[in-house]
Amino acid sequence: MVAVDTYPTMAEAAGALAEGSRYLGGGTIVMRAVNYGDQSFDRIVRAAQVDRGVGSDAGGIRIGAATTMADILSAPDLVFLHPVARSIGGPAIRNMATVGGNLFAENPYGDMAVALLALDAQVVMTSGQSQPIESFLADRDHARGIVGAVIVPRVDQHAFRFRKVSRVKPKGVSVMSIAANLRHGDPRVAFGNMAPVPTRARGAERALAQGVNDSSITAACAACTEGLQPADDALASAWYRAEVAPVHLKRLLLNEGAV
Repeated sequence: MVAVDTYPTMAEAAGALAEGSRYLGGGTIVMRAVNYGDQSFDRIVRAAQVDRGVGSDAGGIRIGAATTMADILSAPDLVFLHPVARSIGGPAIRNMATVGGNLFAENPYGDMAVALLALDAQVVMTSGQSQPIESFLADRDHARGIVGAVIVPRVDQHAFRFRKVSRVKPKGVSVMSIAANLRHGDPRVAFGNMAPVPTRARGAERALAQGVNDSSITAACAACTEGLQPADDALASAWYRAEVAPVHLKRLLLNEGAV
């Protein structure tokens, strides 16, 4: 039997977290664990007041951790993230899945986290502490507290691109996902489901640093799997992922239609 405790605010809920407890946001992760009989926790902590706000911040755009994929789709300031949110599940899932929860989603989920990694987002905890999303994802299994928000820099929507590769169209889970922020001189390319957590493709980034053209795209595709660790699962083999990653990256860089 799992006990459920509700606290007035996310900060108070964070203070109540202890060994054997999990925070419930949108429910797409925690309730799946409950339904599958996960024995690693016996207490769920909730907050009555959550942050679903989207607004300007000195560092760019602040997105509350409880903001859902449906909220993103209705936010004009986040139009560059609309294709990402739209690719995640059907209407029921988009009404539940949150930005904060997506940071903890394990493969083959977590497409929004891939996009946020390419955007160099900052992760802000309810305690006020902040860190780059790359370091947060690298150590997320040991994260303490509750994510309060993420802050993304304002971006040229034409420079940001996202591609989701799935077996089942149009809303299947990801064989892999790719996001790129092709800002001049300092591009970011991130892959999902090509390592235990969303990971930057640094070889591709180096190749694209001088601009996006035919030769740099060829070089980026040749180097894109350096340092990645694709795995075998029910969706695809590690070999298959490594083989098709350059193909899908090239299509993304050429801005061809999504799969």
